[in-house]
Amino acid sequence: MLTRIWMAALALSLSGLLASASAQPREVVDAAGRSVPLPAAADRVFTAGPPASVAVYMVAPEKLVGWVRAPSVAEKAYLAKPYASLPEHGRLTGRGNTANLEVVLAAKPDLILDIGSVDPTYASLADRTQAQTGIPYILLDGAFARTPEMLRDLGRILGAETRAEELARYAKETLDDVAERIAAVPPEKRPRVYYGRGPRGLETGLKGSINTEILSFVGAENVAALAGSGSLATVSVEQVLAWNPDVILTQDSAFARSVRTDPSWGSIQAVRDGRIYRAPALPFGWFDAPPGVNRLIGIRWLARVLYPDLFPENLRDIAAEFYRRFYHVSLSPAQLDELLADATGPQP
Repeated sequence: MLTRIWMAALALSLSGLLASASAQPREVVDAAGRSVPLPAAADRVFTAGPPASVAVYMVAPEKLVGWVRAPSVAEKAYLAKPYASLPEHGRLTGRGNTANLEVVLAAKPDLILDIGSVDPTYASLADRTQAQTGIPYILLDGAFARTPEMLRDLGRILGAETRAEELARYAKETLDDVAERIAAVPPEKRPRVYYGRGPRGLETGLKGSINTEILSFVGAENVAALAGSGSLATVSVEQVLAWNPDVILTQDSAFARSVRTDPSWGSIQAVRDGRIYRAPALPFGWFDAPPGVNRLIGIRWLARVLYPDLFPENLRDIAAEFYRRFYHVSLSPAQLDELLADATGPQP
């Protein structure tokens, strides 16, 4: 009897030591090559930009301290209720950054996380913010092709490996399937596409822009690449007329409506053929806005509208599964109707 009691006590002691060892602070090297000390547990995460907010919500929503931008009423309907009403804390990176160090400190996070570009500008901001706040600041590579690896890295950082692995496998299967089918499309059959942002449709992503990154993944040609390299730029209707795209994409419902009847756009091939598609955007954009993991469902949509014969699957079913897996919600038929309005051609 005493032997059994002693053995049980030893087992408890060893398990306590192991738990204590696993709870020690860790040192990680982030995607910018920075060595960052992590706390024993990252239970409160401050996200520096929208792509990071989306990814943390997908992998470990309970760890979010808030949103970069508070979701609208329409967006909240597509988010799990416990997290839809988290407070807004602003953004540290990108255009229109609104958060400051006081906001970060007031949120009392264990970790600051950014996902996207890992160039020296972002690394310098991370170093500076970490030094001023004393809070670990990690950068992860947001390149679309690296989505599975990024999800796994995020899972390890947040202690949510099982959940992250499930999503990473789905991501890899999606990327591999789309790439394999599109590889069979000859160059002359691949569409020339213009992506118009805003109510006038005259903001777009140039060559190399993260905002039009998924176009190249589905084998389409971004006609705005003819205007040069860079990020987002404003172009003219005359430029779009000269490019004469086969397809026009947008996330703006006002532009999607107006471009069909606006005489200044009427001679463009895409308008003549009626190949104008609005990317769904609830709760996050399927094409960009933000350019994060949310684009994973976007390549299924984009492949469907660009190559309908090659991708005959019912997009409603794909969307319902994706939202259940990644956004923690089960969509009603009415929500699917709202989500996919103007988004696709005829469904099987």
